[in-house]
Amino acid sequence: MAYNTLVVTTAQGVQTITFNRPKALNALNSELLNEFSQALEEVVSNEAVRVLVLTGTGGKAFVAGADINELARLDTLKAKVFIHRGLSVINKLAELPIPVIAAVNGFALGGGLEIAMACDFIYAAENASFGQPEIKLGIIPGYGGTQRLPRMIGPGAAKELLYTGKMISAEEARRLGIVNTVTAAGTLMDEVMACAREMASKGRVALRAIKQTVNQGLSVDLASGLRMETDAFALCFASADAKEGTAAFLEKRKADFKGGLTD
Repeated sequence: MAYNTLVVTTAQGVQTITFNRPKALNALNSELLNEFSQALEEVVSNEAVRVLVLTGTGGKAFVAGADINELARLDTLKAKVFIHRGLSVINKLAELPIPVIAAVNGFALGGGLEIAMACDFIYAAENASFGQPEIKLGIIPGYGGTQRLPRMIGPGAAKELLYTGKMISAEEARRLGIVNTVTAAGTLMDEVMACAREMASKGRVALRAIKQTVNQGLSVDLASGLRMETDAFALCFASADAKEGTAAFLEKRKADFKGGLTD
């Protein structure tokens, strides 16, 4: 599918979706959200894609937030429809069964930070900035910021960012636990793609099982989570990759994981 607001490329089992509205600092408008939703559906249907990477074009922004031109035209009913549509897309991202890395190369503000938090983890360029500035517009986050941010960094640190709307640096975001790794701007995508290719080389069933077990386990008690892990462990042995992985270890060679979801 051809996109107006995204650039989509795939290589070595890794798909990269680049938000592509550079003149608007990749701000989220209805067209971008609709195209992003379609792109995520195509990811789910393509078994060749094992890892997804998200980034922004233009060098200044990952996503600088929602498009204020659209926000300014909303009334109460339109606001509910607008926010529900965007939140459904971001929830679809969070629920993808494959690993997702956010490669934040500039501003990740408002909806941009909310997209990044819906990924499995974040790599950031040293010039990146993070924040939830909605309070400065007299509104609140609507794509999960009041819920995902406290779960990620704790309620106290999250409330400070939410109440003040201030931006923080990539290094401060790393210290708080929002960002995993901070890199030089020129090496961000190299480091992200090296990590993505490493994950893509692993067993598809095991990757999915880990993501599902971690995500679902966070919302239940420990005993229930351990039962989930036990069941997921056993199900891994339905894949040819479990046999390949153990055989490779015993034969002292690198595993060549080719198993699918139906073998």
